[in-house]
Amino acid sequence: MNAAELTITQLRDAYSQGDLTPADALQSLANAIDEKDGDIGGYLSYDLDRALADAESVDMSKPLGGIPIAIKDLINAEGHPCAAASKILHGKYISPYDATVVRKLRDAGAIPFGRANMDEFAMGSSNENSGIKPCRNPHDTDRIPGGSSGGSAAVVAANTSIAALGTDTGGSIRQPASLCGVVGVKPTYGRVSRYGLIAFASSLDQCGPLTKTVEDAALVLQMIAGPCERDSTCLDESVPEYTAAIGKNIKGLKVGLPKEYFAEGLDPAVKGKVEDALKTLESLGAETVEISLPNTEHAVATYYIIATAEASANLARFDGVRYGHRSAEADDLLGVYELSRDEGFGAEVKRRILLGTYVLSSGYYDAYYLRAQKVRTLIRKDFTEAFEQVDVIASPVSPTPAFKIGEKSSDPLAMYLADIYTISANLAGICGISVPCGTVNEGGSDLPVGLQLLGKPLGESDLFRTAHAFEQA
Repeated sequence: MNAAELTITQLRDAYSQGDLTPADALQSLANAIDEKDGDIGGYLSYDLDRALADAESVDMSKPLGGIPIAIKDLINAEGHPCAAASKILHGKYISPYDATVVRKLRDAGAIPFGRANMDEFAMGSSNENSGIKPCRNPHDTDRIPGGSSGGSAAVVAANTSIAALGTDTGGSIRQPASLCGVVGVKPTYGRVSRYGLIAFASSLDQCGPLTKTVEDAALVLQMIAGPCERDSTCLDESVPEYTAAIGKNIKGLKVGLPKEYFAEGLDPAVKGKVEDALKTLESLGAETVEISLPNTEHAVATYYIIATAEASANLARFDGVRYGHRSAEADDLLGVYELSRDEGFGAEVKRRILLGTYVLSSGYYDAYYLRAQKVRTLIRKDFTEAFEQVDVIASPVSPTPAFKIGEKSSDPLAMYLADIYTISANLAGICGISVPCGTVNEGGSDLPVGLQLLGKPLGESDLFRTAHAFEQA
């Protein structure tokens, strides 16, 4: 039995039957990483000895007892490196504490294992912006895995991890999940604590699971969700039993189809797979209803004003003085700031800091940032009105399958448009899931396609019920 290829549910069964131990699972994963990850680059590091030591004291009666879970490299785990895949922190910072999500994983019996590659500071849609090394799609290593949680999606898809944590600021869990053919969940804003995450855009970031099945995703989210006294934006709401939604039928469920998400720019082959998925939902008793989200056309511009403004403020702390990289070339304080940041940050991070600083600057704040916040309110209103008619919203996740590495590197705007179907959910603060819905053949490779389901605020149970019914069908 190859533990690395199992789901959480299967691995728990193997433990309970005495077929495997957590040490067996960790060794199996380490072997798989050594065999495959040189070609994929999904991990920045892993520490087998530390994980084996953690496994010795794990409580196997807990819901995730003995389950190894990879952690995206901007989530703090005590004693593990945490660099956000950036040269400014890589090799220079070991976390002294656990993020709330990691503490909750440990409390549930899980073993944090491995630091998953990502776009530097979560800024990207392809994982080509990693400051450490590239990450590739396991289905075709000439193609991108998606981003920014590309490493988290790739290691789950490659069976070098049982499950992983990622973060989603504008689609950074759902889009790589779609392109790598795994399940990825973006929870409602405030459903999961952000304490211990290196912040990109504080009003948009949300942590969530990437897994091999919908049931696994429901279980992991159930363990990491809930109130947190260290995050004032975390909702003081009890967590429902998400796994209870698994197996329920969807007869009578109303599924909204936003006409703006099926318009120009959507790859015909991807559109065909999503339409097939919608027919499957209808065959299960769901009713599809066309809806409109009229402010969708403004979402990309709105997102890249708000996100870059917040990034500009959040990344000011990486200055070469307090921690991280400090330039050896600097000979005065201003030089420390300028050279340390110039040497430590990659091109995309610099681009977004400059954009964010510009839109927040005197004379431009009202014209850009304030106006973007007003449009954000309109986008949220679109979803509120849509959910008065339907239970969930269905759409593509990405307009195309995974593209070739380097294909869009010279055109940042084309890269930004890869998030067209995902960023509105972050601006509105609602929840979403990507579930595999088939493959399309491109250039001789079978490339995964994901179906996106969006739910009302705190509507994750409806998403799991719908996604699981579709997955099983």
